[in-house]
Amino acid sequence: MYDDLARLRIQAATLGDMLLATADRYPDRDCLVFPHTRHTWSSMAAAARRRASGLYALGIRRGDHVGVLMPNCPEYLEFVYGCALIGAVAVLMNARYKASELAYVIENADLRLLVTTDLISEYADFGALVHAALPELAARTAAEDQARQPLALAAVPELRHLVMLGDSTPRGFLRADEFDLLSDEDAPIDALRAAVRLSAPAIMMYTSGTTAHPKGCPLSHEILVRNGIHMNRQRFFLTETDVFWAPLPMFHMAAILPALACMDAGAAMLTSTHFEPGEALRLLEEERVTVAFPAFPTVTNALIDHPEFGVRDLSRIRRLNNVAPVDMLKRFQAAFPQAVQTGAYGMTELGGVISFNHPAETLDERLDACGVAFPGIEVQIVDPETLAPVPQDERGEIWVRGYAVFDGYYKAPEKNAESFHEGWFRTGDLGSLDARGAIRFHGRLKDMLKVGGENVAALEIESFLARHPAVRLAQVVGVPDARLLEVPVAFVERVPG
Repeated sequence: MYDDLARLRIQAATLGDMLLATADRYPDRDCLVFPHTRHTWSSMAAAARRRASGLYALGIRRGDHVGVLMPNCPEYLEFVYGCALIGAVAVLMNARYKASELAYVIENADLRLLVTTDLISEYADFGALVHAALPELAARTAAEDQARQPLALAAVPELRHLVMLGDSTPRGFLRADEFDLLSDEDAPIDALRAAVRLSAPAIMMYTSGTTAHPKGCPLSHEILVRNGIHMNRQRFFLTETDVFWAPLPMFHMAAILPALACMDAGAAMLTSTHFEPGEALRLLEEERVTVAFPAFPTVTNALIDHPEFGVRDLSRIRRLNNVAPVDMLKRFQAAFPQAVQTGAYGMTELGGVISFNHPAETLDERLDACGVAFPGIEVQIVDPETLAPVPQDERGEIWVRGYAVFDGYYKAPEKNAESFHEGWFRTGDLGSLDARGAIRFHGRLKDMLKVGGENVAALEIESFLARHPAVRLAQVVGVPDARLLEVPVAFVERVPG
């Protein structure tokens, strides 16, 4: 409807090439902005080259997996882009992992190297966390560290190196200054970059689900770059003068995808090590933000409810993106009257997002659905029991195929057999398509309650409860019932006061 396919020209590159091309076009424009530091596109490209050179010196090669365990910081994207330059795979790890979860992911992901930081050691001691996850490190000697001997841990035989950015020096870690000294201007970074295939994985994220352990989702260069390009050119229409606020953690696609859209346009992405609403409002005003991507109501409500919300000048924000119940979206639109409030549909397995609302849609259209899928992506709604497509506006499971669909979970053949059917990815989401082909999201299939034999979507109840002015958030679960087999129970967070 809004995509002129006859005029569309598909452009794709590896993530490393995309970074360098943007640095060529906009060398002195801001790339990444934090409260007390910033990268231009040229300085980010140079930093990524240094990180790539250091990784190469430690034996990291094309296809090797490099774990990134950090809060939001410039070094995070430096290492992601550095891996991309040499064809390594950056494994983006949840900074809130417990030791047992971290141990599982390190082993399952076949990490060759893990890089972390002591940047927020007063809140999270990542060195201690890694030691708790890998108890064999306690036997590591100071002499082995001084000799920079690679690790040899029985529990994780692939893991050869740990790197600590900052001032601390836990046993078994290479210090930041030692890693920096490994950088070599003569390293064959460009030859390695030229050998990276579009179909090769660029990053891997672990997504939680109904299984006991998270599942690894490798995402190719093509998926990331094309989704970033479509997000920019078909839905957000950024330029090099835009400032895009993305407060979510960088181990989340709601931070990575905005970074790629900004890369396509030469725009700046603004973020922080952690979200604090008062500080965020100050930055939104002072950095003259034009696009705000809080993504979830927890963040947006915190902004609106803060006493400085009505004081700060946020008039430059022309676009606001959230995924929330309809009444919350109406609240957000009213709070930012000059901006176009849009939603999205997607998941990690689909490269983050496959549909955003177009800004030309009416408010009712934007409240009713999540927009039409990007060009090159097909969506159908299927009866989850018969596997037959259902008519327009009827509900079923959302199935997706096209360039944005990942190739399958890492080392999980049984799960992959369940998740794919004749080339279609079964999302496990309940949805419908309207007459325009726009996607409506009605909740997760597993959250569908069977009340007296009738299907009841938990999300519908949550949306209804959220209409009450005293309700900030509502979550609904099913509990057994002797008469109806299952009934919904709601957990409600009240509006303060």
